[in-house]
Amino acid sequence: MFTRAANILQAPYDALPAALEQLRCEHNAFIEPPLPAQPVTRSEIDDEEYPIDWSEVEEPEPQQRVYFAPFWYAEQGSARLLRILLHSPSGLPPANQQLWDAVFTRLAQNGKMQLTEKQREAVQTAYNRKVSILTGGPGTGKSTSIRALLMLLRKRKIDVALAAPTGRAAKRLSEATGAQGTAFQAKTLHRLLEYSPHDNTFQRNEENPLPYQFVIVDEFSMVDILLFYHLLKALPKEAHLLLVGDADQLPSVGPGNVLRDLLRSEAIPSVRLMELFRQAQQSKIIVNAHRINAGKMPHLKSEAAGDFFFLSEEDPVRTQRLVLDLVHRRLPARYGLNPITDIQVLAPMYRGPVGVTILNEELQARLNPRAFAEVEWGGRIIRVGDKVMQVRNNYDKGIFNGDVGWVRSINKENSNIKVEFLEEAGPMLVSYEFAELDELILAYAVTVHKSQGSEYPAIVVPLTREHSMLLQRNLLYTAITRAKRLCVLVGQQRALEWAVRNDRVAHRNTGLVERLKW
Repeated sequence: MFTRAANILQAPYDALPAALEQLRCEHNAFIEPPLPAQPVTRSEIDDEEYPIDWSEVEEPEPQQRVYFAPFWYAEQGSARLLRILLHSPSGLPPANQQLWDAVFTRLAQNGKMQLTEKQREAVQTAYNRKVSILTGGPGTGKSTSIRALLMLLRKRKIDVALAAPTGRAAKRLSEATGAQGTAFQAKTLHRLLEYSPHDNTFQRNEENPLPYQFVIVDEFSMVDILLFYHLLKALPKEAHLLLVGDADQLPSVGPGNVLRDLLRSEAIPSVRLMELFRQAQQSKIIVNAHRINAGKMPHLKSEAAGDFFFLSEEDPVRTQRLVLDLVHRRLPARYGLNPITDIQVLAPMYRGPVGVTILNEELQARLNPRAFAEVEWGGRIIRVGDKVMQVRNNYDKGIFNGDVGWVRSINKENSNIKVEFLEEAGPMLVSYEFAELDELILAYAVTVHKSQGSEYPAIVVPLTREHSMLLQRNLLYTAITRAKRLCVLVGQQRALEWAVRNDRVAHRNTGLVERLKW
């Protein structure tokens, strides 16, 4: 199999490990010849994450490609199941125009929701079509559209499930739609599909489908091709699926670029909301996010009562000091924010004076100095009270990559610590052996990629040209849209200008668009 792959890629056999690692690191679904002249240098691959098995695609392709077997099965399986779902009869009672007129009138009177024409189109499309996509930026009314759809589905006694890729995103979805504490409360996709860590499978599948007539998935830009395939396998053929997300944000951490591929294929009915509501127009965070997404510089003139600020500083070391002072002293004093729970630093990368690694060490020293129990492990110090993040999926514990928690206790005699995570169902206390501490990192500062699916009362974003390789428009846009009340950019204006101009999105090799057009 390896020899065959080497022949397809026109590469020597010993170049395959680096090519495999590149496939994994760059989140491609496949690689095709010729291999890049300088592939990544790391030669070991995580064979626990993806089995080392190869499959040459036999379907018509523009040229021969080499896939990891799971990626190939997920991609072609997703296309097949989508076609089946799209063309299967609906299990929902039909709705005519008279009903829709009555529904929208009732929503305006009782629910006090005066929907725009595009929002009405989104609700009707989701109900009338088996699979649909609702996309749009912040402040355009995606959550209101979902709430309106939920009211209709409840009124018609239709079983509906709300889901999102992460616990934080699921919690936000429940809050935004009023489903918190109800039977409609959102779940993570892994919980919805009943993932079993013991045999590494989802209990919900084609043989044991979900008991819902309608499934709504928010923050869909975060969903990779593997998870999407498992979701499609678990859907009853008569069910409806609504995918909600912002296609202009960063793509999934895992393989593929599913939301963008589905939109590009034009095989799935989609509605894009573009109108900014009056309340959203009063927020500089939202207005500037849309300006950046359109390739325009944000409005940088500061207002005392504003929610968006840019603090200019050319020197990266002084930028670091300014970030630390903002988080530790200035923002808590000015806005009454808790520096640990309310303020999040989002950095483009790990290295450098304003990278995640050093910022976490410095913020820990200021926000949680040595006063309580602590443990040193792997060259890192973790203390009671620290904000930490899970960096890999741990299905046994029910904690997933990107989940944020707080260290509540450290027991050196038993060699374990306890971390409290705020999951969609409420607080959850999780125990870690010291040997498992490599699954946790400090989270006073995190990368923008790690912040996907989250919202924070306030964010601080350092920007320097040291990060120029990662300063892209969609990264800056994603960062700014994480802020609810306050966004502070700190650093070089030329770095900000670079990020706004740089609309190059890292290309991912995927075949989903072609498969949906076959």
